[in-house]
Amino acid sequence: MKRIVTGIGAIAVFTAVAAGQTYEGYIDVLTCIVKPDKRSDFDTVVKKMASANRRYKGDTFLTSQVEYGDQNTVTFSSGRENYAAIEKGMAAFEGAMKEAYGPATSSQLEKDFNACLISSHAEIRKRRADLSINLPKDISALWKSIGESRWVRTSAFHIRPGRLEEFEAEMKAVKEGVEKGNPEGPTILVSQAVAGSRGGVFYVTGFRKSLADYDKAPPPLKQLLGQEGYQQYRKGTAENVQLVEGSLSRLLPELSNPAKEIANGAVEFWTPKPAAINKPKAKPAAGVKTGD
Repeated sequence: MKRIVTGIGAIAVFTAVAAGQTYEGYIDVLTCIVKPDKRSDFDTVVKKMASANRRYKGDTFLTSQVEYGDQNTVTFSSGRENYAAIEKGMAAFEGAMKEAYGPATSSQLEKDFNACLISSHAEIRKRRADLSINLPKDISALWKSIGESRWVRTSAFHIRPGRLEEFEAEMKAVKEGVEKGNPEGPTILVSQAVAGSRGGVFYVTGFRKSLADYDKAPPPLKQLLGQEGYQQYRKGTAENVQLVEGSLSRLLPELSNPAKEIANGAVEFWTPKPAAINKPKAKPAAGVKTGD
């Protein structure tokens, strides 16, 4: 459960980013493959976890599910200032759970959560502001944009061994070309796996308010980079990238506890009806009658 707590209590991939004051820091991500016949039970357990953290000032996290990609895949993620903040998040999560349900019920919820899974994978990703495209000057604008979003598209670039520096140079060239040719275009967030990954992986993520927003395609890279730049990009991708995986996910407010900076972007969406929390009743003292 410690790894689960780290993931839940800790974006995907900027698939979920907790609020902070700078673009630096990390994203702590837990990706779960849920048993199809246990999905309803899984949602019930996570709703209780999210509700406990909302009510008792626990940790913040965003939850999304893959709609186009591997089905029954649910991702929990949250931004962290540093590694020490991961431990603080775990403590806040566990404290809220015990406050809401008591130690025994909290432990049972942990078991119920695990029983719903086929597998899970935890990962820490470093935010790469130097590679991200069209970042707002005011970070509060980014949190507001995420809060207003409903969909997340992520591409995972698996880098060939020994080609990380070449890929970074390639991404910086793309960033420069896109920001010069389309400075008012959508924000594209980039993060890099630094723990828990299988080889070098970079995540490129975009948030949108609706699926229809993806129809508003920016100018093609060939136009933005120019003929020579585009050919260099294609050559670099072939040499540096081993595999690209893409997914399109939907944000789940009832299974999330967003930071207030994000929630303020769409208060009604991020504030679901509170779930009932039944605390364990205190046992009567020995010798005390509880009724006739």
